Amino acid sequence: MVDAARARKIADRIQRIVAEMLDRRIKDPRLGFVTVTDARITADLRDATVYYTVFGSAEEKAASSAALESAKGLIRSEVGRQTGIRHTPSLTFVIDEVQENAQHIEKLLVEARRSDEEVAKKATGAEHAGEADPYKAPREDDEAEDE
Repeated sequence: MVDAARARKIADRIQRIVAEMLDRRIKDPRLGFVTVTDARITADLRDATVYYTVFGSAEEKAASSAALESAKGLIRSEVGRQTGIRHTPSLTFVIDEVQENAQHIEKLLVEARRSDEEVAKKATGAEHAGEADPYKAPREDDEAEDE
């Protein structure tokens, strides 16, 4: 087991290596516009997960995923060569859903704002159903009797 700081440095290094490999050395035509967003490695440095996004349709995402799987061995050997770790970690490529989740959240926020505006319009000029001040202050006569 290594400390968390060293594992994070190695994960960052793996992220840069994979990004460079995809940019310069992997020439698979199925590989679309891929961006490596993050890499994480286990505490024992045996398994690394590389997160990536693909700009394009579902077919382009599937083709890029297949291209990454076929180039996994070449990428792993380069990671082992450049990191100098005794045991080269096995690589797992996972599509990063952050962009889709962010868009979904943004859409929900727009809907909530629109709903709030409608409620505010309906509330304009409305009156309270009960008294204006439901929390009545104690009368001065009651305070004088308590003393």
